[in-house]
Amino acid sequence: MVKTVSYTHTNSYETLFELTDKTKNIWICFHGLGYLATYFKRYFEGLDSQENYVIVLQAPSKSYIGKGFKHVGACWLTKVDTTQEMGNNLNYIHEVLKTENLVGDPRILLMGYSQGVSIATRFLKSYHHKIKALIMHSGSIPAELDTSDGKHFRDTCSRFIHIAGTLDEYSNEEVIKRESKKIELLFGTKCELYQPEIKHVVHVPLILEIAKSL
Repeated sequence: MVKTVSYTHTNSYETLFELTDKTKNIWICFHGLGYLATYFKRYFEGLDSQENYVIVLQAPSKSYIGKGFKHVGACWLTKVDTTQEMGNNLNYIHEVLKTENLVGDPRILLMGYSQGVSIATRFLKSYHHKIKALIMHSGSIPAELDTSDGKHFRDTCSRFIHIAGTLDEYSNEEVIKRESKKIELLFGTKCELYQPEIKHVVHVPLILEIAKSL
């Protein structure tokens, strides 16, 4: 018999730069599978420190990766207890925003990379305040999101940006068709599409360029 228990869980997160009255963009970043927030944060060090404040959230499930038990990575979700774990993730994200006193701040934008795309979009589904942008980089949009979620997204978010590398080793024609249908369903013609010639990596120059237009 499987039973469930609720308990208090503590998790960390990373920040970059300072939040001031001059800050234009508040980045809430969701790293990919196998990352740690402390390393993912480095991708954003080139942003204008006067205009940007970066929060990199930490996936809760950590484990050793590779051989030798030297390197540690983290994961947001697996196919086991997915709904329950996503609930835990949402509780964590909302608590970070409360701690940073950012709930309802219109300068917020969400940036998800790889597995982080699924977390960012599911969080936006649960968030009921205006945000500047949703940036989806090299990841899959959850299958359960539907037209009502799309309406909520369009009512809540000013810009949608989708980045998919043409050399991504985790992509193929089937994946491209599936994601294209999801983009059309949820965002219609409002989504800005970028297809750089990159593998499954964070395209830092493109991120920095997009940041200038936010």
